Amino acid sequence: MVRKVKTVLTTGVFDILHPGHIYLLRYASRLKGKNGRLVVIIARDETVRRRKKRPPIFSEKERLILVRSLKFVDEAHLGYRPFSFRKVIERFHPDIVVFGYDQDKIRNEFIGEAEREGWRVRVVKAPKMSSAKLNSSTKVLARIARLVSSRKLKPP
Repeated sequence: MVRKVKTVLTTGVFDILHPGHIYLLRYASRLKGKNGRLVVIIARDETVRRRKKRPPIFSEKERLILVRSLKFVDEAHLGYRPFSFRKVIERFHPDIVVFGYDQDKIRNEFIGEAEREGWRVRVVKAPKMSSAKLNSSTKVLARIARLVSSRKLKPP
């Protein structure tokens, strides 16, 4: 009997990797089981600008290199132009799609499209990493801004 490899997929910007990102990716990796694979889709620069209303700190290629270097990530790829849930689902056929605790908007968009399209995929919202103060990019950027403004950190 041939067993299908369980594919877990997650997506994000992954700009300024921080403990919250590592927690999310480890959590998603655990869901794949022993012989599964974790596929990570990295948001394109234009997607970051549109969704976050700011440019990314690192380019999409730099963010891809960072995420690919993590031992519990089996594959990492750049997202599609234009952004498309359909193309991701058709290419990777995930069994589980994991969204971060703070990705409610995109998770709800995905769930709506999955229901309309009849995709058979389990959607999981990862829990928040409560042990780290800096568990989101927004918090990391705010801390950097405070340190620069208080002159405890000198800008380059």
